Amino acid sequence: MRQTWRWFGPKDLCSVDDMCQAGVQGVVSALHHVATGAVWRPDDIEQRKSEIATMRDGTPSGLAWEVVESLPVSEDIKRQTGDWRQHIENWKTSMRHLQAAGIDVICYNFMPVLDWTRTDLAWRLPTGGTCMRFDLTDFAAFDIHILARPSATGDYTPEVVDEANRRFSAMSDDRKAQLAKNVVFGLPGAAENFSLDDVRAHLAKYADITADQLRSHLVDFLAEVAPLAEELGVRLCCHPDDPPFALLGLPRVMSTEDDYNKVMDAVDLPANGVTLCAGSLGARPDNDLPGMMDRLGDRVHFLHLRNVLRESSDVKGSFHEAEHLGGGTDMVALIAAVLRQERRRKAAGRTDVSIPFRPDHGQDILDDLKRQAQPGYPSIGRLKGLAELRGILTALDHPVEGLQ
Repeated sequence: MRQTWRWFGPKDLCSVDDMCQAGVQGVVSALHHVATGAVWRPDDIEQRKSEIATMRDGTPSGLAWEVVESLPVSEDIKRQTGDWRQHIENWKTSMRHLQAAGIDVICYNFMPVLDWTRTDLAWRLPTGGTCMRFDLTDFAAFDIHILARPSATGDYTPEVVDEANRRFSAMSDDRKAQLAKNVVFGLPGAAENFSLDDVRAHLAKYADITADQLRSHLVDFLAEVAPLAEELGVRLCCHPDDPPFALLGLPRVMSTEDDYNKVMDAVDLPANGVTLCAGSLGARPDNDLPGMMDRLGDRVHFLHLRNVLRESSDVKGSFHEAEHLGGGTDMVALIAAVLRQERRRKAAGRTDVSIPFRPDHGQDILDDLKRQAQPGYPSIGRLKGLAELRGILTALDHPVEGLQ
């Protein structure tokens, strides 16, 4: 397992020097300033590689850009509208440029309109630290009363609707504004920033698109890009929906093991693979992460190791970001499954034996609380998570314990 770290570029409050001191082996990054649908130019790629390779004092960092997260898929591609065919060609051109620069793992997602969605970006924990949280009732209050989406009440149980009404009535104007801002926060570092009117306009464009149609559009996209990835030796890995259930009346098609199987069966190429995000998938009680790693493992090209604590047993329910070893996913069992997969790859003579992972998200603790980093990406909280994951990996892979 290769230890990586997500970096948002020179504006990231976690520096290249910090990553070196954390002891990571590689870097996960993207060109967040490039508009979705546009080509990633070779000079921009090389600039990011140079930034990663250089410490503050100009000495080599020893780090390289190894995984792209994410090369965005445009809404036009997802809907098959407007310039979607040109956007696919641009995506393929960007993939060629990345491969020429030595980067061969590309993470992307196919979530309509919004990327990951939370109602709180700094929810206070009993320890005094903070974390991100998705509160279903608060989200319903946003959906029904702030966004005022037609027929929104039909997407929630009567109990949730009643509680959302009460909670909204008690909200201050500041809390209403903060809730709206949190929900539409979207992708950290992205070029786009959405207003409520933007969200309403995007939702209207998806009004007639069903989950089956969206999945068909994903398959069409992969039928174009995966053969080229196979030819280039690039591994594509789709990130799951976050949360892994429908929101705002939008279809979501990458939330379960069955969802992944349908897409991989439709475009059955090794390059068409999985970003196994333990936090996103773990927000559903019916997703068995260690089992998914065992069954899907030969197509898992990238790992996000984080944990969430579900606050109910419902498929669509509230949850918050837990410590890496403290949520609902058995992280020891999951890492053991990853190591089993890596042993199988080594025996088969594969070149991608070591699967890159990163300590995804983290709780804000200690000095993180003062730094105002990207939500979910505090330096110390992630370093704590990496240390815990590194300890499990070291113990399980030690010859005394004998996974070898």
